[in-house]
Amino acid sequence: MECNKERNLDSCNCSYDPCPRKGICCECLKYHLNMRQLPGCCFPDDAERTYDRSFEHFARLVSAKNV
Repeated sequence: MECNKERNLDSCNCSYDPCPRKGICCECLKYHLNMRQLPGCCFPDDAERTYDRSFEHFARLVSAKNV
């Protein structure tokens, strides 16, 4: 499978600039799931910038109908 890194970067809202996984969605997803988190692209921009990517934070956003 070929990575579409350049195309993925167009929709990547990750605000952590030194991230080595930016645009490499499969690595990003694996990294965050191993830490009981979701990647930044699952969150609205303002929530992503908090760097709280926990399942619990996502659930709170869903309950508040912010996702």
